[in-house]
Amino acid sequence: MGLFSKFSYTYNTVWANLFEQEIMSYVPIEERSPQGSPVLSSRMPQRAPPPFRRDFEAKLRSFYRKLESKGYGQGPHKLKLHIRRSHLLEDAFRRIMSANKKDLQRGRLAVLWDTEEGLDYGGPSREFFFLLSRELFNPYYGLFEYSANDTYTVQVSPLSAFVDNCHDWFRFSGRVLGLALVHQYLLDAFFTRPFYKALLRLPVALSDLESLDNEFHQSLQWIRDNDIGTGIDLGLTFCVTEELLGRVVERELKAGGKNIIVNEKNKKEYLERMIKWRLERGVQEQTESLVRGFYEVVDARLVSVFDARELELVIAGTAEIDTNDWRLNTEYRSGYHDNHQVIIWFWQVIERFSNEQRLRLLQFVTGTSSIPYEGFSALRGSTGPRRFCIEKWGKPNSLPRAHTCFNRLDLPPYPTPELLYEKLLLAVEETNTFGIE
Repeated sequence: MGLFSKFSYTYNTVWANLFEQEIMSYVPIEERSPQGSPVLSSRMPQRAPPPFRRDFEAKLRSFYRKLESKGYGQGPHKLKLHIRRSHLLEDAFRRIMSANKKDLQRGRLAVLWDTEEGLDYGGPSREFFFLLSRELFNPYYGLFEYSANDTYTVQVSPLSAFVDNCHDWFRFSGRVLGLALVHQYLLDAFFTRPFYKALLRLPVALSDLESLDNEFHQSLQWIRDNDIGTGIDLGLTFCVTEELLGRVVERELKAGGKNIIVNEKNKKEYLERMIKWRLERGVQEQTESLVRGFYEVVDARLVSVFDARELELVIAGTAEIDTNDWRLNTEYRSGYHDNHQVIIWFWQVIERFSNEQRLRLLQFVTGTSSIPYEGFSALRGSTGPRRFCIEKWGKPNSLPRAHTCFNRLDLPPYPTPELLYEKLLLAVEETNTFGIE
């Protein structure tokens, strides 16, 4: 990929870590039970407890009513995005960055996949944000990195400074987040809690580090909760070391910091400066570019109704599928019903699937693998809320087909559960292009 070519060699051959050895060497760390890899390998975040549901849903309704009343996404002009699948990032960057603020805010979004027929009633746009977010926020390209805790939540990478035109790419990233929010499309990307606080321009606290780097958080928490006296035994100063591209440098947290011992009297200031350093180190300007792009699409006063946890749910939804909720919010057509033998087999197959396979099926049918906070009852189609639908169609040797604009799966009347399993799995794992019949 041309725009990232300068960075790709460096990123893949040099792994640079910014570290806090002064603290980790001296401060005892709590024992933690080993954790297995997440069910979805790289994309299964452990969600925080949801906010008070009724209050949050009221905020959501109010937010989107205000967007509508102010003309967001209402037209009359269209924001047309002609996209080639083989050049997804470049085409999206060029189209979105060339749009003016008025078109970004008021244009009715229309995604047109090159060489593919079909009108955008919502399906192509959903798929566009799904695929784009998978690419754009992928740490491979160097703009973002995984948090220290896992390999599914991402944050702005300090190494992004070495990416060509990085500030333009972060401004573009912010615009993508804003467009997804305005047009109610979920992203296939999960960010750290401090990232959402940065979007909202909210102050950070020590507790925010827990989702970012648990060991570092525990170290600072130990200092906060214990009397460290003169600090001689810890040997900490207002200075940190950073390793970047093989070069170790010292950075003072305040003027003359390397000569100031951290003690009980000044540890509050030390903790505040360490938190700021850990969250902003090498990414402050990039983050500001991203936030700028975000607010070029949506008014900051409108978004300020959410806190960081709520904004996370609005942008990314949830990743764990509740099969009972899915079944309760599914409609049937053309002879199928909940007690039809093929439908009974279908739900048995869903139970056999791994969570990742269920998400792939959801993406196949709806264009996205993310689920709204409210669950399957809040799935959206071309004209607003539209539940998952299974329609009887085709011959027993046909493959299932999908209509993503309408969240509809056309399921042939297979004679055996094994054939249904094989055909459904084949359709989900082999189909990667978008078609409307």
